[in-house]
Amino acid sequence: MASGGGAGAVVFYPADRDLSAWCERHAAGSAPDRWPYGLDRLDAHLPRVTAKNFPPASPVTRVARRLAAVVPPMRRAGRPAGVTWDENAGSLLSTTNGLSARYSGVVWLTDSVARRGAAPFRTMRRAMRRMDGLWVLSDAQVAPLADFLGPGAPPVHYVRFGVDHDFFRPAPYPERPLVVSVGGDRDRDPETMLRAMATVRRARPDVDIVVQSKTTLAPPAGVTVIPYLTHVELRGLYARASVVVLATRPNLHVSGMTVGLEAMATGRPLVITRTPGMDDYFGGTSAAHLVDVGDADALGRETLALLEDPESAAAEGGLARAHVEAGFTTAHLAARIAGVIAGR
Repeated sequence: MASGGGAGAVVFYPADRDLSAWCERHAAGSAPDRWPYGLDRLDAHLPRVTAKNFPPASPVTRVARRLAAVVPPMRRAGRPAGVTWDENAGSLLSTTNGLSARYSGVVWLTDSVARRGAAPFRTMRRAMRRMDGLWVLSDAQVAPLADFLGPGAPPVHYVRFGVDHDFFRPAPYPERPLVVSVGGDRDRDPETMLRAMATVRRARPDVDIVVQSKTTLAPPAGVTVIPYLTHVELRGLYARASVVVLATRPNLHVSGMTVGLEAMATGRPLVITRTPGMDDYFGGTSAAHLVDVGDADALGRETLALLEDPESAAAEGGLARAHVEAGFTTAHLAARIAGVIAGR
């Protein structure tokens, strides 16, 4: 496979991800990193890194992409490499011309194939096979993705995720106890989370609990559920939290790692479900407490233990921040992706 990046790189985002608005929010201090996922930090490793949105879909662009998909991808020497964050944007990149090479992350595809079989994803398989390199955020995804793509596919690299530790900065440990849970992706487990929070409230009715989720389940008494938070609101909630708690269903893409790392960057201990790949992110620090999938009792028990010993929880928060700084920032992430692009 060809390696790219010598002539720079163009990072492509979907048309509905308003890149200009994101940059403006970042400049105003209300969004992490200059570009989503910190891919602006590729410029520390590759020359001439730019970003742009894919054009909005239209009948003309749809026909052009269908035609491009039936011919081998063209690679133009001396042109920049194309980069996308996930397979959905990567499918558009696969038929984008004028590039020396194409690289994409893959986030959800391995779980989708595991649950529904390979047949519904033949088109995505063809698109990913047109890439020059792929990366995943969990080592548990490497073999399943390689098997799905088959012989002759581009190499699949494991790249650890990272967060903007400048935006999610340390905050003093709070005096008032607050438990926080954040996230509503398809692999969160709100039922287990709410059962665990009911246990916490029965034992500690003085503790406030805030769960950000789009669940339609009725929350237990004393638990506040909110559907959405801006980045600034999220940062403020982490700063007020005593402990951040996450429950997920079985999955391969490490659902919850973003929130877990953001909370730890803020200096908060974490209680989180152990799924494949989770130990690579949180197994190396005593500031993260991992419990089995679906175990609401363990989730509640670990949370209560931290609430009962705020001095130790605050100390764990310091370890949590150090853990992120040591290897889980967007600067680390960009360096790892740059290595994929450079063929290292």
